[in-house]
Amino acid sequence: MVTLAENVLAAPSARDGNGARHGDGASTREGGATNVGSMERAASVIGGGALALYGAKRKDLGGALLALVGAALVQRGATGHCPVYRQLGMDTSSAGGLRLRKQHGPSAVLDASKAVKVECAVTIARPADELYRYWRNFENLPRVMKHLESVTVLDATRSRWKAKAPAGTSVEWEAVVHNEIPNELIAWKSVDEATVPNAGSVHFREAPDGRGTEVEVILEYQPPAGEAGRVVAKLFGEEPEQQVREDLRRFKAVMESGEAPTTVGQPRGI
Repeated sequence: MVTLAENVLAAPSARDGNGARHGDGASTREGGATNVGSMERAASVIGGGALALYGAKRKDLGGALLALVGAALVQRGATGHCPVYRQLGMDTSSAGGLRLRKQHGPSAVLDASKAVKVECAVTIARPADELYRYWRNFENLPRVMKHLESVTVLDATRSRWKAKAPAGTSVEWEAVVHNEIPNELIAWKSVDEATVPNAGSVHFREAPDGRGTEVEVILEYQPPAGEAGRVVAKLFGEEPEQQVREDLRRFKAVMESGEAPTTVGQPRGI
């Protein structure tokens, strides 16, 4: 199994003439100081505003609570201050002096302290080489991955992806295949400072008792606006874990029967 990207946060520090240490992140700052990076602030305002509007339209207690959460996210983005970050001693703003120190060479594209990991698998009654060939032609994937709007192959290893995001928005990034074993493994990572940094791999293994092929997807991603962004995405039904599970279910159906399943009246899961 391929080890995915890992990073650690390193904060520069200095000592004054009396030996006191300074510059150790948000824990040394005053309560209302900026501790949220610019990308997170923008995502908080957009996501929070959409959530507040959605909650207001519901006109019930649940909607009121969603609207309050949305308002809190908007405030987080507008002020650049996150009380949760302050309690945890975190600071993602440029003033915080935090930087990423990559520990595993060129594959390291994520901040391990913020990354979310998703693992899903399904058994498909088709041979591994057939499944591998279909997946490796990335332009096939929007057919089985409902959240994908398009994939454009740029060259043998690089491609451009466009996916649906919460509240009717979309996100784009470029990815590169950095490890590949024909009929067994495809591993990728996002490049060029993607809005949602991600890295992952898909594995094709022979299933027991000749039942076909086990396909396992391992994905790590860094949600915009941190955990708050993940919560907003989940509320709008766009959380990657449920996306991957449903995508694999459609992949299984397409490869076994040639048709993607409908979800109306059917339980989630694969």
